[in-house]
Amino acid sequence: MLDFIQQTIGGIALGCVYGLIALGFVLIYKATEVVNFAQGELMMLGAFLSFTFIATLGLNYWLGFALAVVCMAVLGSTMERLVIRPILGYPQFSIVMATIGLGLVVRSLAGMLWGTDDLRIETPFTGGVFKLGGLVIAADSLSIIVATLLLCAVLYWFFRYTKIGIAMQATSQNMLAAYYMGIPVKRIFSLIWAISAMVACIAGVLLAPITLIHANIGFLGLKAFPAAVLGGFSSIPGALVGGIIIGVVETLSGFYLPEGFKDVAAYVVLLVALMVMPQGLFGSRALKKV
Repeated sequence: MLDFIQQTIGGIALGCVYGLIALGFVLIYKATEVVNFAQGELMMLGAFLSFTFIATLGLNYWLGFALAVVCMAVLGSTMERLVIRPILGYPQFSIVMATIGLGLVVRSLAGMLWGTDDLRIETPFTGGVFKLGGLVIAADSLSIIVATLLLCAVLYWFFRYTKIGIAMQATSQNMLAAYYMGIPVKRIFSLIWAISAMVACIAGVLLAPITLIHANIGFLGLKAFPAAVLGGFSSIPGALVGGIIIGVVETLSGFYLPEGFKDVAAYVVLLVALMVMPQGLFGSRALKKV
C-alpha cells in the first residue's frame, strides 16, 4: 500500500506537468481554434533558458526562473506574430503543419545551442523529503503539485475577474463579435500565445528536477495532448484533471505492469475514455445546423 501511495503521488506530480502543457494547448485552441503542436518544444526551451540563467550564469533560482518566464512570454508572442498570424484563415492543416515545423526548428536550435548532454537544475527543494510514517515523499514532487495548484488558481482569477481575461473569453466565444465590440483581437491572440509560452516554461522548470533537461523532452507534448483531449480540449480545469489522470496511469503502469506498457498507457486510457465520452470529461456537446 505504501508503494501504491508513493507511486500515486509521483504520478500526480508528473501529471501536473502534463496538465500545464495541456493547458497551453487549451488556451490557444479556445481563443484561436489553432492546435499548437510546438507546445512541448516551448516547454523544453523554457527549461533550457532556466538552466542558462540559473546554472550557467549563476543567478538566484527564483530570479532565473522569472527571467526565463519573461523571455518565453516575449518569444511566444513573437512566434504568433511572425509564424501563425500570416496563415490564419487558411485551412487548419496548413496551421497544424506550421506548428509542427516550428517545433522541429526549436528542437534543432536547442540541440545546437545547448548540445545533446543531459542537464540538471538544482532547486531549493532538491534532496528534501517529507516523511509520514513509512511514506517518503520527495520535496520536488510536492513543490510541483503546490505550484500547479497556485498557478491554476491565478489563471482562474485572471480569466474570471480581469478585463483582459474577460476579453479573452469573449474572443474565444465569438471572434467577430468581439472585434465589433472594440476588443483588439490580434493583440489578444499575441497575449494568449505569450501566456501559453509562460505556462509551458513553468512546466519545464518544474519538470527539470525529476527529469533531466535534454532536447527530446519536448516529446512530452505528445503525452500532454491526450491529457488535453481527455479533459475536453476546451476546458481549463479539464486539462489539469486529464494531465493528472494520464500521469498517475503512466506511473502505476510503469511500476506494476511489464516494460513497454508505460509508453502506451496514456493512449489506451484516451481511447477508452473517448469511446464512452467522445466530448471528453469536461467538454460540452456542440450542435451545428447544416
